Amino acid sequence: MAKIAIVSDSTSDLTLETIEKYNIRILPLRVIYTDGEYKDRIDITPEEIYSRFKEEIPTTSLPSPQDTTDLFNHLKQEGYTHAIIVTISSGISGTMNMIRNIADSFEGMIFEIIDSKSLTMGAGFAIIEGAKELEKDNDFENTINRIKEVLKNTKVYYVVKTLEYLKKGGRIGKVEGTIGELLNIKPIISINEDGVYYSYKKIRGRSRSIEELLDIIKEKAKETLVNIAVAHGDAYDEAQELLKKVKQLRNIKETVFTQISPVLVVHTGPGLIGIVVSEA
Repeated sequence: MAKIAIVSDSTSDLTLETIEKYNIRILPLRVIYTDGEYKDRIDITPEEIYSRFKEEIPTTSLPSPQDTTDLFNHLKQEGYTHAIIVTISSGISGTMNMIRNIADSFEGMIFEIIDSKSLTMGAGFAIIEGAKELEKDNDFENTINRIKEVLKNTKVYYVVKTLEYLKKGGRIGKVEGTIGELLNIKPIISINEDGVYYSYKKIRGRSRSIEELLDIIKEKAKETLVNIAVAHGDAYDEAQELLKKVKQLRNIKETVFTQISPVLVVHTGPGLIGIVVSEA
């Protein structure tokens, strides 16, 4: 009988409880300072990134090829015959291509590598639903199809305090910047079909931009049952306030509250508030 593993990278922002419940394997991306490299969420926390921003803005890198090969070897030794790997958008990171290159030359297992064209719980909700499907019937194709179906019906929206970090990290995508910032324009950033950031809507002022996130949820939940994640990067109180309001809406099946991974913090800076809307 097939033994199937579900693998993600560390930017899916799954809670530790979820990772343990469904035995999801995580490949950590890396945060790089002048004094050394740190594995995302293993050697470094989001709080440590915030506290060091004034002294240095680090860079980030893919999971190491060695970590990827080691994980595949461990899975094989544990008797896994198949692995479904859901990665951060290929439009934002080279993680998927690196994993695919290693999987293509790895013998003894069957791999399905899925480009989420998303990140954080945009990938996370699909992974959770895939894990539930796998528990039901242990079917490789059914699990793959369920993950892809959820990805198709899931959207990410977020706002940052400044676009400076996205620009520095080269992740600005199709988001228009500088002039708008001078006018206190806060773009609601989303991810297009190519998996690249773009400006979904332009709003003046931070509080109004957070209200707009709530309005997006209201609109999506008007006639459809949805799962909602509220994610933050050093904006706990504002994000909790948003979550409270979300919980009062109708047609909300489940809510998740999460802090974005250190790697995502590097590219967005302190003050991110995001929502993920997934049709239930």
